[in-house]
Amino acid sequence: IMIVYVPILTLQGIEGKMFRPMAFTVIFALATSLVLALTLMPAMASFVFRRGVSEKETRIIQAAKRIYVPALTWAMQHRWATAIATMTFLVGSLAVAPFLGAEFVPRLDEGAIALQAIRPPSVALKEATAATTRLERALHDNFPDEIETVVSRTGRAEIATDPMGVETSDIYLILRPPDQWTRAESKEELVQRISEMLEAEVPGQNYSFSQPIELRTNELISGARSDVAIKIYGEDLATLARLGDEVARVVRQVPGAADVNVEQLAGLPSLRVRVDRAAVARYGVNVADVLAAVSAIGGHPVGEVLEGQRRYTLQVRFAPDARRDLEAIRDIPIAAPGGTPIPLGQLADLDFEEGPAQISRENVQRRMTIQVNVRGRDLAGFVAEARERIAREVAMPSGYFVDWGGQFENLAEASVRLAIAVPAALIMIFMLLFMTYGSARPALVIYLNVPFAATGGILALALRGLPFSISAGIGFIALFGIAVLNGVVMVSRIRRLQATGLSLPEAAREGAISRLRPVLMTALVASLGFAPMALSTSAGAEVQRPLATVVIGGLFTATLLTLLVLPAVYGRFGGNVAENREVAA
Repeated sequence: IMIVYVPILTLQGIEGKMFRPMAFTVIFALATSLVLALTLMPAMASFVFRRGVSEKETRIIQAAKRIYVPALTWAMQHRWATAIATMTFLVGSLAVAPFLGAEFVPRLDEGAIALQAIRPPSVALKEATAATTRLERALHDNFPDEIETVVSRTGRAEIATDPMGVETSDIYLILRPPDQWTRAESKEELVQRISEMLEAEVPGQNYSFSQPIELRTNELISGARSDVAIKIYGEDLATLARLGDEVARVVRQVPGAADVNVEQLAGLPSLRVRVDRAAVARYGVNVADVLAAVSAIGGHPVGEVLEGQRRYTLQVRFAPDARRDLEAIRDIPIAAPGGTPIPLGQLADLDFEEGPAQISRENVQRRMTIQVNVRGRDLAGFVAEARERIAREVAMPSGYFVDWGGQFENLAEASVRLAIAVPAALIMIFMLLFMTYGSARPALVIYLNVPFAATGGILALALRGLPFSISAGIGFIALFGIAVLNGVVMVSRIRRLQATGLSLPEAAREGAISRLRPVLMTALVASLGFAPMALSTSAGAEVQRPLATVVIGGLFTATLLTLLVLPAVYGRFGGNVAENREVAA
């Protein structure tokens, strides 16, 4: 069991922060219990049970045996029928797996919504503030029973840890308890209704929905504030913008796509000043004087103001009317060497143009991003279909390529690490079993528990409508350890009975009956321990639910296999204890 938790220690990023403490806790607890079982418990047993031990079966075990013994007898007498039924169940459950879908980590309900309003880069601060006010009023008027508080922020703070222009506003919606809602039954439905209302009452903006912590976490991990980030790399900004629009058009047609936003590369008004060097030379004016006049439009530093320990830069700039009027800017006088004032328009060409709103770079290349949220569908299935459509419908020029980020990138990286670490741990367990029993036969029979435990976990996820996630993957890892433990308990007892002289079928039958109680206790204790996690609806239950569902479902099928199929298979292929030792030697 300790070995199966080792792969969890290889997880990195957010999944490592979430599950590595659990793995360390389990490993240290098992190591401590092993030491106590070998040292303290024998001493305590000799003291507590010094008058002897009497054992009798409870009514529950007696009732269980009345059902189990006939079923075991039938399974051992009809080995082929048992094997065919078991393989049919295995194949059927594996056929369900591709339809589960996959996501990185289940979405936690934070009790709030983080709404982003995105406008053209040329928007003025006054208009951005007015649009945000209209948005807040519309939210309060249309959803009074669902939304308790609305808090907005436009642009960036004084400390630029979260840089964004005035074209972007973060609106935080603090929600009331769901039992007070009257216009939506779930959070997904509420988001859909808010989106439809805003499109109708506050048009002219793009909207993206997330949650406050989730939004910041996604941004810190992958640089994107959405579930999926489609990154296009290339050199020319105009080509990147065209490709981004084409990709966004294709993605909007994929079922499950929501809040599709294209990074705004252009559209920022700017004043373009080209110094006429021939005119400057003709008038004998210094180019630095021309550039100093131009810098005074936005603000030219001329000194510092000290207030205690604080320093403030002192700047001079032209009046607002002069800054907005192109003709007034052209009339700005520049002093020639003789003192003659020369208009700026005679020394430079000035025009208002639309320039780049931002230039993003990654891996030493220019990059533009299309951000997409996924609703009503699993993340992996959405990305697979979107990839296929983009490859088919969007032609990428030479030197341009697409990369995928966001939560999907985290899911892919974690899946790759687990795909290497989990098989390695299972191989290590097989080697330990081989060294313990001195033969590959019992080790292989015990390993039958692993795939059948997995089938139970898969079916449990399907019945509850849960996709595969890293949380479910952790559940499978925990499940494999318990399943192997049950097999070891059963096979060890059978081999001990073989050593006393019983034939293989007799030993298999008697060993299975005698191990009914410990196998049932192991399954019930673990299942009951995970039941609160599987049924919980409190904060954080979304992450725990897939893990517990996998363990409970897998234990159900693994227990049936251990009690019925494993004795039947071992009774036919287990071999004699002496033969196994000779083969190992």
